[in-house]
Amino acid sequence: MTAGAGRMSDWWRVGIGSRWVLALGITLMAGSAGAREAGDWLRQMGQALRETNYQGVLVYSRGDDVSSLRIAHRYRHGEIRERLVLQDGQKAEIRRRNGRVVCDFPVDGRIHLDALLPSVPFRSVDDDHVSRIQRWYQTSLDGQARIAGHESVVLGLTPKDQHRLGYRLWLEKQSGLLVKSQVLSTSGEALERFQFTMLELTDDLPDALFESDRRDDVRRGPPPRNDRLPEPGLKGAWRLGWHPDGFRPARVPHGAPGEVAAFTDGLASFSVFIRQKPAVEMPLGASRVGATTIFMRRLEHDGERHLITVVGEIPPETAMKVARSVTFGEAPDIAGRP
Repeated sequence: MTAGAGRMSDWWRVGIGSRWVLALGITLMAGSAGAREAGDWLRQMGQALRETNYQGVLVYSRGDDVSSLRIAHRYRHGEIRERLVLQDGQKAEIRRRNGRVVCDFPVDGRIHLDALLPSVPFRSVDDDHVSRIQRWYQTSLDGQARIAGHESVVLGLTPKDQHRLGYRLWLEKQSGLLVKSQVLSTSGEALERFQFTMLELTDDLPDALFESDRRDDVRRGPPPRNDRLPEPGLKGAWRLGWHPDGFRPARVPHGAPGEVAAFTDGLASFSVFIRQKPAVEMPLGASRVGATTIFMRRLEHDGERHLITVVGEIPPETAMKVARSVTFGEAPDIAGRP
């Protein structure tokens, strides 16, 4: 990914990074893998996200970057506490206490936690989510494996069209904890991977494990919150002429610059950003960071230059088609140009 694209999308990727941090604690209720359907595993994710207690170390890879992180998750007396600490390079961490999330990172800002966090696709799943997922993805149980010393069942999610990525999940058989994950390209290439290398399922997690031991060379600040209400599309005269079937409006990041709209199919998500007169010249076309595609194009209207950016866990060709469908009022789309 180019430096310009990184500047454009840093704030957004931190937001989605924090979103996936909260997803790392996903688990499923105990049960026999052979006696359950893939949809049954999906339906249990919401409760398990809250109630499984564990600590461990995981390795995450995206492209040529490989990082290790230490994580602890506890549910006690109705309260969720979670802490994720980067184990390589400069120290950085994210902590969660129920709905409050705090990020500690170096003062110089050179660490972007979002670049180190996997695109684990679930936070909670209810019957509506399951029906949507199974409409657009073929779910399957794909055998068993042993991960970090734990017997696991393998769950496959294969997209039914060319506008989505695939997923392969390894779930610990007794607790259902997600212990390994891959995000797959349309050709089956693993774009992102995470895997526990050490995992302890235990209720013996003291308060001290969730407290920061940060020093003065680390500053504190919450990641951007996904708390703006869903909108059916872009505001004003902006029009989005196309998006993949099955994607619905979703919450968008608080404080997003310019016009923004977000969409999700219950599993994958993408956002469309429109900025007038960007402060720096951005490289046009597509770039990819792991499973995240970034596509930029320029649109001029009444002598004003705008930058259209699509960011999300969708194939580059899909992001391009979405970006090229953006118009202003009755202005024709600029087809065939990035």
